[in-house]
Parts: sequence; structure tokens; C-alpha cells
Amino acid sequence: MQPDYDATTALIVVDVQNDFADPAGSLSVAGGAGIVPYVNAQIAAALDAGAFVAYTQDWHPPSTPHFVTVGGPWPVHCVAGTWGAALHPALTPDAGPSVRKGANGEDGYSGFSMRDPGTGDLVPTELAELLRAHGTRRVVVCGLATDYCIRDTALDALALGYPTSVLVAGVRAVDVRPGDGDAALARLVAAGATLVSPTATSTTAHRVSPAASTAPELVA
Repeated sequence: MQPDYDATTALIVVDVQNDFADPAGSLSVAGGAGIVPYVNAQIAAALDAGAFVAYTQDWHPPSTPHFVTVGGPWPVHCVAGTWGAALHPALTPDAGPSVRKGANGEDGYSGFSMRDPGTGDLVPTELAELLRAHGTRRVVVCGLATDYCIRDTALDALALGYPTSVLVAGVRAVDVRPGDGDAALARLVAAGATLVSPTATSTTAHRVSPAASTAPELVA
């Protein structure tokens, strides 16, 4: 099912960057590059309908508590200005602004907010203000990865009051633990998000397995 884009819709393309989407990336998501043609089609449809498009990018310093090199959970990835931080070369560029997160060492899972790893304080990005400036009334989310940045971006959009859809064909999961991606989608459904599948007959919530719907909460 194709989302019904219009001038009050925002399409948020989350973290389709080389380190996540390219098989050679330091935190490559299985199948990440495979979503790019579908995401490009969604960008084209959104622009044709007058919708607002925004990208997000991890944009980390070379050293941050986020990285395993200094005790964090993740390999070094998406260091500002490097190949890994760049948007995937096959992704349609320049359809809208890019919101860069984590530039000061924050944990930046959501496109809307970042968390200081030392104090735990939340710091907003400019994304919410961009949506307000464009008169956005609903949000569509796609990109990488389902169980982290898609999940948290969609949850923040819902918390801000936006009806939010996630494009199932336009996301892929890290699945650090098997089933993390399904658990993230189940959590989004429980929070009120709509999961849109190309094969669905409507834009009602995509069905997930009972095991996924009762999976323990993920910790980002």
C-alpha cells in the first residue's frame, strides 16, 4: 500500500549512510542497501505530492562514549566528514535538509533528540522545528535501523502528537538479538504507529508475531 502523501506530510529518511547501508560499512545492516530503490521511490512520491522530506545522519566525533573504543556498545561509525557518514551514493540526494545528530558525542538514536552519555540529558535536534515550519501534520518514516533509530524516531514523532507510519519495505533491523526488529515494530504498533506494507490492502497496523509483541523492551 502506498502512503497518501500530501503537503502536510513529512517523510523522514533515517540514517541511510554508508556505514549502515553499505556491506563494507563498519556497522552494516543486512539488506540495508536493498531498501534504497524503494526509499527513492518514496522520496519521489513525496516530492510529487508536495510533502516535506528530511534526512537524518549520525555525525559523530572520532571518539565518543558511544563507541566500543572507549567503553560504549558500538564500533566506530559515521565519523563526521568520512565516507561512512555520507549518505549512500544510490540514495536520492538533496530532497530536503539533513539533520545531523551526535556531533558532540551524544547518543543520537532519534532524529528528534539526542542524549548526553554523561548526564543523560536530552538535547533536541532541529527536526521538530523543521516540521513545524513546514506545517507538518503527519509523519512517514523509513531507513535504518528498525530496532534503534527507526524505533526511536517514530516514538518521538508519536510523542510530539504526529500520526506516524513506518514503511515496512523501507526499513531493516540490526537484530543484535534475534527478533529485535520484530520487537521494535511491535512496540511501535503498541504506541500507536501504523506499519505500511506494499502488499497490505490498507494502511492499518501490520501484523507481527505474538512472540514479538511480548518481547522485552529494547534498551538503546
